[in-house]
Amino acid sequence: MFYNSTRNSDIKVSSAEAITQGISAEGGLFVPESIPSITLDEVKALGEMNYADRAAYVFKKFLTDFTDAEIHYCTDNAYSVKSFETESIAEISHLFDGTYMLELWHGPTCAFKDMALQILPYFLTTSAKKINLDKKIVILVATSGDTGKAALEGFKDVEGTQILVFYPEQGVSPMQKRQMKTQEGENVGVCALKGNFDDCQNGVKAIFTNEEIKEKLAENSMMFSSANSINWGRLVPQIVYYISSYADLVKGGEIQLGDKINIVVPTGNFGNILAAYYAKHMGIPVNKLICASNINNVLTDFINTGVYDRNRQFYATTSPSMDILISSNLERLLYLMTGRNDETIKDWFGQLAANGRYEVSADVKAKLTEEFCAGFCDDEQTKNTIHEIYEKYSYTCDTHTAVAVKVYEDYKRETGDTTKTVIASTASPYKFSASVLEAVEGGKSELDEYDMVAKLAELSNIPVPSALADLRNKPERFNDSIEKDAMKEYVLKNLGI
Repeated sequence: MFYNSTRNSDIKVSSAEAITQGISAEGGLFVPESIPSITLDEVKALGEMNYADRAAYVFKKFLTDFTDAEIHYCTDNAYSVKSFETESIAEISHLFDGTYMLELWHGPTCAFKDMALQILPYFLTTSAKKINLDKKIVILVATSGDTGKAALEGFKDVEGTQILVFYPEQGVSPMQKRQMKTQEGENVGVCALKGNFDDCQNGVKAIFTNEEIKEKLAENSMMFSSANSINWGRLVPQIVYYISSYADLVKGGEIQLGDKINIVVPTGNFGNILAAYYAKHMGIPVNKLICASNINNVLTDFINTGVYDRNRQFYATTSPSMDILISSNLERLLYLMTGRNDETIKDWFGQLAANGRYEVSADVKAKLTEEFCAGFCDDEQTKNTIHEIYEKYSYTCDTHTAVAVKVYEDYKRETGDTTKTVIASTASPYKFSASVLEAVEGGKSELDEYDMVAKLAELSNIPVPSALADLRNKPERFNDSIEKDAMKEYVLKNLGI
């Protein structure tokens, strides 16, 4: 299995090269040259395996230059009770008739990003050894809240790496900010940006593709790589949990082998739902992929109209990990839907960079609406949904998951579709305790962040993750804040160049 670039189909690299580079030199994203298949018999067999072995089975289809021993080294270390609070790793909760919560937040930072970022450091260091790379790998990360902490935790003190995370100063929850500011590790760095997530993401991409900066790194035996979902090594682990959840539903007798399911994903950067798309096209029986957005509904409009237009007001919401107007992973999907036409992709994304807008062709629009449905909800609807779920089912969910539930309820009402449905639950409610507690109790709390966590624990009967409980007494290490045009200088200074 080799990998092409979305902006140059002639590029052909191994998975180890794709993972270490993170992004192609001309700015394209790496995609596998074909989508491997998985049979229903294989899926049934996965039901008898633990999560680490399921992941290894799927990875062998994509990372063909890795040996079995190398893959199992990565999976056995990443997916263990040392890192995750439950043996299942990805838990499934039966919310109501035919609807299941795929809880992806039982890892060390209490967000779905742990599912990929616990294994990415193993992928990256193994890949570097495979291609005889003798440079320090510098990980640059733009985060809307969860990726940053998960990447910091995954890469802390990993030999041969250094990681620097940028987050929007006013665009993350207090708990997310506290997680990053108190991060331990000798090779980590964190900086706030006076701007939004798109500013962080655009700045990181500009640094990645800056030839002058890359030359300076090379002179100092360094190279860039990414822990964002632009890195294929971040995206491929997300495919696993959709395949795994289907295997669990079959094993548990909730569905019959071959039954179709719907998958609902709250998403901003499109990586999480793109992973579900890959799982479907590998062979998992999926009826509809339902894309859930908050009021920053650029993806909803795009799927419904074929026009991507980021020229709109940006909103800071109670679901900040979805506060995104440029969805990077959409490029991978459109590359596949255009028949791997790199010229078309360069044209559309050139328009996006220059004018903030592009419109796909009629055939691609038809493919989008065939595969996906999309909807959005605002903060008030999010709050009401959290309250209703708590009252009806004694289940406490975070703000992002509530967005997905509301969009799914709207979809079900509008279509009458009763297909059994998996909803990706992407974060612990404790990461957004102020918003969740306000929704559950029906009013704003005057408690401080940690007293809110304690109150929420009392109401929800969900144990407080130790990783969050321990934050209260940790010292803050990182308080830098810069303007968005100062990122280049900040990176070079932190690297000692």
